[in-house]
Amino acid sequence: MAERVAGSEGLYLVDVELKGGRSNPLLRVYIDKAGGITHADCQNVSEQLSAMLDVEDPFPTSYTLEVSSPGLDRELRKPSDYEHFAGRLARVILREPLDGQTVLEGRLAGFEGGRVRLDLGAQGTREFDLAAISKTRLLVEDWRH
Repeated sequence: MAERVAGSEGLYLVDVELKGGRSNPLLRVYIDKAGGITHADCQNVSEQLSAMLDVEDPFPTSYTLEVSSPGLDRELRKPSDYEHFAGRLARVILREPLDGQTVLEGRLAGFEGGRVRLDLGAQGTREFDLAAISKTRLLVEDWRH
């Protein structure tokens, strides 16, 4: 439902999270678009999705719906995220150590054939299977320089 609503508004559905217990569920929806989202974008998606959820009634009790931007330091989850954010600085946490390291920071250098490329500067470019990555988060960069 969230993907349908976001798409109808020209937005990209980044992620959906369901938190909390049965008695107090929290549904978080993260949306984005080129140039960033506005408060109005969040409000439109929230109103439309809320109306759909009221009809479908997937929660036995009341629930809380939050619609927001994933932020500048967003987590990357889908292969398309790695393609979209190529060139950005990121922290990659590997499931198994590579040369004794599980945390690497560098510039995303592309995604192809299920493999993520990360430019580590002087250490060169490394490539990993997407399945070897536990978590990737973009790092906020100071663009004023």
